[in-house]
Amino acid sequence: MTTVHEFGEKIINNIEKVIVGKHDTVELAVIGLMCQGHLLIEDVPGVGKTMLARSLARSLGCTFSRIQFTPDMLPSDVTGVSIFNQVTREFEFRSGPVMAQVVLTDEINRATPKTQAALLEAMEERQITVDGVTHPLPRPFIVLATQNPIEYEGTFPLPEAQLDRFLLRLTLGYPDSLQEIQVLEQQQFRHPLETLEQVATVEEILDAQELVKAIFVADSIKNYIVELNRRTRQHPEVYLGASLRGSLTLYRTGQALAAMRNRDYVLPDDIKFLARPALAHRIILNPSARLRDISADEIIDDIVENLPVPGGDFQV
Repeated sequence: MTTVHEFGEKIINNIEKVIVGKHDTVELAVIGLMCQGHLLIEDVPGVGKTMLARSLARSLGCTFSRIQFTPDMLPSDVTGVSIFNQVTREFEFRSGPVMAQVVLTDEINRATPKTQAALLEAMEERQITVDGVTHPLPRPFIVLATQNPIEYEGTFPLPEAQLDRFLLRLTLGYPDSLQEIQVLEQQQFRHPLETLEQVATVEEILDAQELVKAIFVADSIKNYIVELNRRTRQHPEVYLGASLRGSLTLYRTGQALAAMRNRDYVLPDDIKFLARPALAHRIILNPSARLRDISADEIIDDIVENLPVPGGDFQV
């Protein structure tokens, strides 16, 4: 899969001109794009969540819009509204910011549940319905939502149904000392985002999305994926385990990761690498686990560590 490998590499290399020292996170963002999924970027302020979304849009040459969610925002502020035209005597649809190819929803948990729900149809069906009229969204279409996991005042936590619609949950984290110095030097005269160039076309994106579907997944890998997902429902510290979307996510992202790493078959290591970002946000812990400060990431790590890895030849 040299075509997908080269496509992924040039996107990642371009984004890393802005996002320093976060190769795995950038790679996961590109995987989300190739799988036609949506990304939840959960981290503290100032680590580059917005810059990651803007860099991805610039690299692809896609239309980009940013929605700053606030408690007083209405669903029509996201999807758009029909306005009566006095001249034509007809209603005209004025599209909202969701009608773009790359949509950044900043601080998504600050909007009310009604406004959050306005994104559900767009994320799942790739369309929006306003006043009974359905409007298709452009292709490719990806939502990158950010939220701050620390500050909860004035927020509305995302419900399980909406969390489940995010393909992957990403975190950036703070850079180390050398990386932070590199950021200072990069921004001495101007922000590197200002000079970031487009390195791919929409046609290349759509082609890559189709090519990753042809990656071979052995039966033993499929069983490994299903068992990994099933054990999230049986873990003693978990109140609600991952849904079927968890297995589908590991399957699709495993294909994309293999293609980006220049393979036409999926390995168990691919699934282990993707387990945390694909499953941790889909499980709800027991109250006792939360009281003991056990995180969803630790639960997934425990399941991966104790699940036997399949052996055999995974190549076609």
